[in-house]
Amino acid sequence: MANQSSRLDQVFAALADPTRRAIVMRLCDGEASVGELADPFDMTLPSFMKHIHVLETSGLLLSEKSGRVRTCRLSPDALLGAEDWFQQQRAIWEARLDRFEAYVMKLKKEKERAAAKRPSRTTKRKGSE
Repeated sequence: MANQSSRLDQVFAALADPTRRAIVMRLCDGEASVGELADPFDMTLPSFMKHIHVLETSGLLLSEKSGRVRTCRLSPDALLGAEDWFQQQRAIWEARLDRFEAYVMKLKKEKERAAAKRPSRTTKRKGSE
């Protein structure tokens, strides 16, 4: 469990940066060389390689070097842990909202019952003319 939590932390940390999210989005279109990935960004190659390293460490990206070219591709399996976590969170919050809705409905019914038991203000009482 601790290892899964650590992996999940790495995935979320990797996706927390807009540059890395842009790299992941680009790789959704298919594999690309580091040079192609770095081209739209205004940063040095060593700085860009730090982003690649973070994505590789998180498991979101796989790279392979052939000669002088490093090619990167997405590893979507790394997102399965995050997807599971989101589904668990959704189930928890949906259950909480269902309980909250039931509580609100209970309060509403109690208020309606109390209002029905109260005498109407337009009804005249005996001896008050």
